[in-house]
Amino acid sequence: MEDIFSYRREESFNAKEGLLKDWKITVQPNISVAGWPADAGSKALADFTALEDATIIDRLKNAGADICGATKMSEFGFGIKGSKAGEALRKKEVNAELVLDLMGEARLAAMRANVFGFKPGYGIISRFGLIGLIPSMEACGILSSEVSLIGEILKIIAGADGKDFCLPDESLLPAVEIIPGKTKVGVIREAVQGLSEKENEFFTSQLGKIKEAGWKIKELTFSEYDLCQSVHNIIGAVEASSCAGRYDSVRYGKRAPGTKNWNEMYLQSRGAFFGLLIKSYLFQGAYFQFEKYSDYESACRIRKHLVREIEKLTAQTDFLITPVRMPKNASTPLSLTETYDQFAATLFANVAGLPALCMPAGENVCGIQICGARLCDLSLLSLGEYLCNQGWGK
Repeated sequence: MEDIFSYRREESFNAKEGLLKDWKITVQPNISVAGWPADAGSKALADFTALEDATIIDRLKNAGADICGATKMSEFGFGIKGSKAGEALRKKEVNAELVLDLMGEARLAAMRANVFGFKPGYGIISRFGLIGLIPSMEACGILSSEVSLIGEILKIIAGADGKDFCLPDESLLPAVEIIPGKTKVGVIREAVQGLSEKENEFFTSQLGKIKEAGWKIKELTFSEYDLCQSVHNIIGAVEASSCAGRYDSVRYGKRAPGTKNWNEMYLQSRGAFFGLLIKSYLFQGAYFQFEKYSDYESACRIRKHLVREIEKLTAQTDFLITPVRMPKNASTPLSLTETYDQFAATLFANVAGLPALCMPAGENVCGIQICGARLCDLSLLSLGEYLCNQGWGK
């Protein structure tokens, strides 16, 4: 089990009384826990120790949760190559795990571990204490084998925070009752295109099951669906380049030896301590930030348009259901393009800030993702629990 964790708490834990009393929760080391290593999976933050608890950690501790360790992660949580997210859950060592979801990492890690993976809607959870990379599109995801526990955790950690001034003045909407004959789900046609014959057969069979149960299914068209990947790639890279600028080996991380001046130290340290995938992403971001800024502005305008189009889709149905391909266990490092291709089915929820839930995939050839409108996180989790109780996806 030790290879799963980057840090395990050794001291005794005297949990407070609360709703999560005795529930074990792991985090990744880009979520600050006071006194714990917080390197975010990067040599650029080697030996950095969190000075105080992230807001979500503070709220979980006050609810009685046992924060028991930090699992190994990809560099800054970008992609799932090298990430051990979900492994402690798969081995039934913990009850839940917190995983930052930048492109769909929490959801794909959950599918890999055969548990539920939830990405909350944007702006619902405080980002204070998170070592983020793409501020406008990332959210702290929650993994668990019990969707009801995800709901309990969400209620505890969501809400206004005086330490995070970026949170919008919005609250989660109460969960609606899930009634098959009255609940309408939409299927995005473009999200189904490109599936293999076996993947399409499985997804079609699942839709058939819910039709038989009396659910209303509506096929939706989103002709610009593929643009979500390009928009996320450009905007995400620029935000990452800006965010990672603070890791200059002055306040954080190690310094490259033998340098003669500050500028040389800065360049050589970043070159030595960032991984290849992150460096590729940061170079791309710097290119759009300083050489092709007009393209970045265009991507922002297109994103605004895409968000409006996605809002139109969610207005036509109660929920969206899409297939998600199982992540491949690549033996070699993935390129930036390959990394983005791996998340092609999950990116639109990050671009639009929608809540999204991946169901346990089991031995199936592909997974199932359900999404809801903004602020409808609790209703989405209610749907996930309902489908789980009906044995859907098996």
